[in-house]
Amino acid sequence: MKRFFSSIISYLVLATALAACGSNVKLQDVPVEDRSASSSQADADAAAAAARGVAPVQIGASDSSAAGPVNTAKIIYFDFDSFVVKPEFQSVIEAHARYLTANKSRRMAIEGHTDESGGREYNLALGQKRAEAVRRALGLLGVTDSQVEAVSFGKEKPAVAGFDQESMARNRRAELNYR
Repeated sequence: MKRFFSSIISYLVLATALAACGSNVKLQDVPVEDRSASSSQADADAAAAAARGVAPVQIGASDSSAAGPVNTAKIIYFDFDSFVVKPEFQSVIEAHARYLTANKSRRMAIEGHTDESGGREYNLALGQKRAEAVRRALGLLGVTDSQVEAVSFGKEKPAVAGFDQESMARNRRAELNYR
């Protein structure tokens, strides 16, 4: 009888532990929150930072050195369900590689994007493969791995809204952003 009660207690402890580990948060339905500040809020934040003696960080400032190579595209487009860099974008990659090898202190983030086709996980993986393909192409031209970061946004940040072929084609891209 003692063994029976110890078994029941063991099962209750195990059930309680498993219930405590559970969560009712659905991972597929993660809410996206827009945290971009309005211009009046940004101005108030900048004034408060200045009062504390902290210099504000300028995002998207007109610093020409942050722009990268002059007169060079910063978007590479891909075919449907592909992460192969097209030959017509080779000159774009070469220009960015020349710039990065000449400016070893510069850093770049390559953002992989997809169209609305497919599921969330698939598109995140495809966007990552697109960003990695561009990163590898730059690496073959002498850019160090420490200068480039590849990230994926999947279908979360479309460049163009719409489900027509032209809109979908413009969303299948990798964006090159200097820091």
